[in-house]
Amino acid sequence: MSKITVGALEVCDLPDLGIKDLQIRVDTGAQTSSLHVDNIRKVKKGGKPYVRFDLHPDIYNLDEIVECLTKIKDIRRVKSSNGESQQRYVIETTLKLGGDQWPIEITLTDRKDMSYLMLFGREGMGDRVLVDPSETFLLANE
Repeated sequence: MSKITVGALEVCDLPDLGIKDLQIRVDTGAQTSSLHVDNIRKVKKGGKPYVRFDLHPDIYNLDEIVECLTKIKDIRRVKSSNGESQQRYVIETTLKLGGDQWPIEITLTDRKDMSYLMLFGREGMGDRVLVDPSETFLLANE
């Protein structure tokens, strides 16, 4: 299997959540991928635990809101970049990057103080991705 090369910043789609052209920060220092969301609420659907949340796909237009509903895969304790440990919902969703797509796990959190709405961590990259930290948006033309 050939690997795709990504830069420190890329654009991806999360088609299961209806999200297109989301700018992400590629972070090999982060084990888990994380996504900034607002208004996280646990709900039941068909007797199963789901999570409902709001996402602002365009960081420059906070009036644009996408409401998402997806199954909860897990709840995990995650250490954030500031060293604090917090419990987060984990969802599994499809990541589309360049011409490839595959399922990844993402934790849901409040990243409003961060520049990018999503961190793409090592587990999500698996054995599919090589990172060139000196580049950005290598896949933007694919």
